[in-house]
Amino acid sequence: MIIYANEDILSHFSREWPLTSLADYTIFLAIVDEGSLTSAAVRLGRSLQAVSRSLARLEQDLGVELVSRTTRRLHPTATGLDFADRIRLALTTIDGAREDLLARDRRLAGTIRIGTSSLFGPEYVTPALSQFLTRNPEVHIELVLSDEHIDLVAEKLDFAVRIGNLPDSNLRVRRIGGLNWAVFASPAYLAAHGRPGHPRELSHHECVLRASDDDRWVFDDNKRRIAVHGRFRSENAAARNAAVASGVGIGLAPLWQVRRLIEQGIVEQILVGHEPPPIPLQIVWVRRGAGALPRRIRAAMDFLVARLSAQRI
Repeated sequence: MIIYANEDILSHFSREWPLTSLADYTIFLAIVDEGSLTSAAVRLGRSLQAVSRSLARLEQDLGVELVSRTTRRLHPTATGLDFADRIRLALTTIDGAREDLLARDRRLAGTIRIGTSSLFGPEYVTPALSQFLTRNPEVHIELVLSDEHIDLVAEKLDFAVRIGNLPDSNLRVRRIGGLNWAVFASPAYLAAHGRPGHPRELSHHECVLRASDDDRWVFDDNKRRIAVHGRFRSENAAARNAAVASGVGIGLAPLWQVRRLIEQGIVEQILVGHEPPPIPLQIVWVRRGAGALPRRIRAAMDFLVARLSAQRI
């Protein structure tokens, strides 16, 4: 059965529901990544007015505030960040399908130098890049591992996968998502000292700390700071996690670092639901003036974003 709508009905819905498009979603992600309407407009080659209208149209369509506006800078709301994470994979998939269709007869080729951390890289970045190499036999990857934020220009890196809040810089940033935290302890420690049911109880427990910790852990979306203490400290994450597994005390670490220890029953996750806010995960690269990124680099970025965001690490 075919139902025809008259002009009055169509006019009504055009007034009630703004006609958003894929371009509006792409513009919204650019605003989130760039942190300002002006920078998003420059990145996309659009006017400031067009970018502002697109954001307003999308917010009106969804009925929520996606970005809070201040006099100096834009800040995505919690709802906006969650929405951005969820649509990013879909848009990347669409862009990838379009790129594959348009470039079916043009193979990617050349070397890509990528930086990432020494722990996260082998665990998550390397498997994704291995799949990328399988699909692109004429591409070569050079993976540089470092736990320092090394200079991309000095190291001749095409881009880097970085964890944590980034200092202000001239680097371009593409958000992948957020990494969850875990509070954990060994079964032996919990049996001997009890299982804390609330973050405030940590002040009565031994905790395993970073050497640079200020002896306060942040919980519940940055609203609660708990004083902690412990006799074991180290700047090395693997050493801290091993100490917790050995029963020295309670640890706080990114969930991806200790997922296998939890799955194997070596440690147990505690205080679930009270964890600190997720850690930002993003790709950064150096601005290249008005020139576009080479196809092989853009394709590698898109592939990593799709694979890592889909894992919900």
